[in-house]
Amino acid sequence: MTVEPLLIDIERVAHGGVCIGHADDGRVVFVRHTLPGERVRAHVTEERRSYLRADAVEVVRGSPARVTPPCPWAGPGRCGGCDWQHVDLAEQRRMKGVVVAEQLSHLAGVTRDIDVRPVLGDAVPGDDDGLRWRTRMRLATDATGRAGLHRHRSHEIEPIGDCLIAVDGADVPALVQRSWPPDVEVTVDVSSAGERAVAVGSHPDTVTERAAGHDFAVPVGGFWQVHVGAAEVLAETVLELAAPRRADRCLDLYSGVGLFAAALAPHVSAVTAVESDRRAVAAARRNLAGLPVKVVGARVDRWIRSPVAADVVVLDPPRKGAGRDVVARLPATNARSVVYVACDPAALGRDTATLLGLGFRLDDVRAFDLFPMTAHVECVALFTREDS
Repeated sequence: MTVEPLLIDIERVAHGGVCIGHADDGRVVFVRHTLPGERVRAHVTEERRSYLRADAVEVVRGSPARVTPPCPWAGPGRCGGCDWQHVDLAEQRRMKGVVVAEQLSHLAGVTRDIDVRPVLGDAVPGDDDGLRWRTRMRLATDATGRAGLHRHRSHEIEPIGDCLIAVDGADVPALVQRSWPPDVEVTVDVSSAGERAVAVGSHPDTVTERAAGHDFAVPVGGFWQVHVGAAEVLAETVLELAAPRRADRCLDLYSGVGLFAAALAPHVSAVTAVESDRRAVAAARRNLAGLPVKVVGARVDRWIRSPVAADVVVLDPPRKGAGRDVVARLPATNARSVVYVACDPAALGRDTATLLGLGFRLDDVRAFDLFPMTAHVECVALFTREDS
């Protein structure tokens, strides 16, 4: 592995919280802690035949969008939770839009400008400075029982004094000062109802969230959007793009505890919600009681093999995306539209290519900055059947 820092001109932003430059031998270098247009000295952290990974350890020529990281635990070799603490918030959003557009172009042949929007709403933190928006945290402990966050691409723990993107109610400083069992995961969830739950490993308890005019029981450590304003804005966007009609039958695939099913149910004749996580299924049945929703506990890729009819399909798959096995079966539902919620631009690009090849067109893509200070971005895409 190269020991001496490389002098690299940074060319453009890439998927995954890195920027791209080239080494003298022509190999691509994926560099963290930098910005397009900068010249940096970079320490190589991983070497492959065709590419290198590196951390910028000295900025020779900086970008006007570079700022001093607000977090003292961010930087090369330190906490891996935030990719872009060194980037102005407006530039973070511009870069995320570039990444989404590039993935759609490269993987699906779609040319589209993407505007990444802040999460607007009453008393929503994180939009002005990108801090104090995260309601769910997972800390890891080392062999001594000290809690912290993982370093980038490492199992090593970075000891921290606080996490500046966590909501104040998480009280991370108190958690990291406590002594925990060694080598465990510590979960802290802070709900919109003001409940705080701390657990080691899985836990049977729930916290109460409110969004789309409903209360939701969410298992501690289970899936719920982490930005304090995310559930509301996503439910509103899905409902708007779905444009449901009273007689519609809807599918909510990867339905979790029922957020989108609850938003759709008052406007349609029936919703079938499909989810594989047992705790989420149990919570969804409780959350959706009294609504015209059937909750199915099953893996989506297996359940969708059986004949099923729908007018609108909503998908909110995990980071890897729905995948060809699921997407290829959507035309058989005869749905006029598919609303796809994606937390990974590359997965969205791959599944977009599949949908386009199956007779759908991409009518809209909306991107939201649900993860300030990181490279993550959430998209909601509307696909409409060409013959509808």
